[in-house]
Amino acid sequence: MTYQIEPLSLAPFAPLFTLSDAALAEVGARRWTDDLGGRVPCRISLQDAEPGDRLILVNHAHLADPTSPYRASGPIFVREVATEAKPVADTVPEMISRRPLSIRVYDSASLMIEGEVIDGADLDARLRYWFAHPKTQQVHVHFAPRGCYLARAVRD
Repeated sequence: MTYQIEPLSLAPFAPLFTLSDAALAEVGARRWTDDLGGRVPCRISLQDAEPGDRLILVNHAHLADPTSPYRASGPIFVREVATEAKPVADTVPEMISRRPLSIRVYDSASLMIEGEVIDGADLDARLRYWFAHPKTQQVHVHFAPRGCYLARAVRD
């Protein structure tokens, strides 16, 4: 095995669904209901929301290493009905593979080795390529058009 894609865990986000809109606003989050389907990707289930799904839009620190100049955060969607995805090693979930992506390759010091914009269909090949390099520790996957964090891949 080469890599494992890791979705986010539901546990840190589940309490947000019990908050009022005012309390969500205090933490920089918003309640959202998907109106069209197929365009709001959940970072827990690695599936697109369905029309009518309730979500929370919240900022998430996806590279939280305080010693790295590359530490980063950004907006993510979490579905209320999400169940945690369990992607099979060395496979890319369908929702990811059909979108234009930006990947950011990091070493063990959380320093960026490289960044690329790719077609989602090419992600498997690019992850295999980058994890063949001994310095690669993790690869963050973002949606290219908006730059939002999606998931990370780690050496398996």
